[in-house]
Amino acid sequence: MNLMTTAHRARTLALAATCAAMLGGMPLLAHAQLDKATTEALETYFEFSDYNSGTIMVEQIPAGDWKKFYLLDVRDAGQFAKEHIPGAVNIEWRKVFAERASLPKDQLILAYCNTGSFAAQSAMALRLAGFENVRLLHGGFGAWKASTSATAK
Repeated sequence: MNLMTTAHRARTLALAATCAAMLGGMPLLAHAQLDKATTEALETYFEFSDYNSGTIMVEQIPAGDWKKFYLLDVRDAGQFAKEHIPGAVNIEWRKVFAERASLPKDQLILAYCNTGSFAAQSAMALRLAGFENVRLLHGGFGAWKASTSATAK
């Protein structure tokens, strides 16, 4: 393991701990006191790519290209069972980080939920864990469904 990998993992762990603490309801004062490693990890994350490069709109994906993605549906199992994008794998958004070892690093992961908010949280967690192959479906399942309904007419 090289030093860059070790440093990256240390920053990622520090950021994950900070995020967990923030979500756990720590007082606001604690939020303002980020250590240097956490601050650097956040800066690195938000500089990972150009504006909007982490988002793909339904209209940008040719019909035959959907099967090239690892489609990650982060909605709950009931919504997935009712309907989903064909070929999608369901891991509820709260479990994505814990189950990250089951996700491919050599295939583009296209994450979606109903609108994009939970998928965005999942994608951020995966990117902080070293996944550089994660994109969001802009507008989520709703955008995909509207697009397929419009195409069918």
